Amino acid sequence: MAKFPVINMEKLNGEERAATMELIKDACENWGFFEVLNHGIPYDFMDKIESLTKEHYKKCMEQRFKELVASKALEGLQAEVTDMDWESTFYLRHLPESNMAEIPDLTDEYRKVMKEFALKLEKLAEELLDLFCENLGLEKGYLKKAFYGAKGPTFGTKVSNYPPCPTPDKIKGLRAHTDAGGIILLFQDPQVGGLQLLKDGEWVNVPPLRHSIVINLGDQLEVITNGQYKSVEHRVIAQTDGARMSIASFYNPGSDAVIYPAPALLEKEEEEKKGLYPKFVFEDYMKLYALLKFQAKEPRFEAMKAIATA
Repeated sequence: MAKFPVINMEKLNGEERAATMELIKDACENWGFFEVLNHGIPYDFMDKIESLTKEHYKKCMEQRFKELVASKALEGLQAEVTDMDWESTFYLRHLPESNMAEIPDLTDEYRKVMKEFALKLEKLAEELLDLFCENLGLEKGYLKKAFYGAKGPTFGTKVSNYPPCPTPDKIKGLRAHTDAGGIILLFQDPQVGGLQLLKDGEWVNVPPLRHSIVINLGDQLEVITNGQYKSVEHRVIAQTDGARMSIASFYNPGSDAVIYPAPALLEKEEEEKKGLYPKFVFEDYMKLYALLKFQAKEPRFEAMKAIATA
């Protein structure tokens, strides 16, 4: 099995740029996932976010999770649970409008650093989208524009903790799925693993790597690239030891953005590959995804195609 792709973004500024762009291309086409280092987000700042996130979980969420586990009798599971996940989460919305002020229990310091982190991740997402444009032969800014809609992109963060689980064989930390949106930037726990992606029919671990940001591609990039880039199924395996922190930020199209394969990419395709993906409004896709998140993406694409031709 090939080694999980790790990209040193500093190398984009020197003689190794071409080779680094090739690594990004291979990761997008064959993995749907990669990790980036030297991405411009200061490492001491990431350490601060990690400690504040873990502190917030301990103080405000751990007890609630224990009560949920007790109320649902999940302690000594005998049968497999397929309709819920072993995770404790909350959501922050950044764009088009922030809901940060409405989230209870967050300290002023935590709010401030998460706001700053979101700005840095937004910048990194847009930088990566332009690198994808370069690799795909699309004009600079094409993908950002494709995501734009009337009010710009939507951008939000899911903060998760996966506490130790006594029966990881019976319940997943997070069930297998592909991500509906555009580009996902994940700051994951540097010590406790559990994230896996499906490659060539096998589950592959996404290695915990201190100060890295894990990048994965959502369904919208698969559509816009007409399948050159793939959104890939992934899951989180609950662990018996250690709580795993996960801060996943989703840079997605605006709700009214119209998504379809880039015409410049279709020109190069044979006829049968031109009708592979539908054209749709992102919000319509999200409504369907909400119902079918833990199912394969292909029927979702087919359903959107059927709506478009109805």
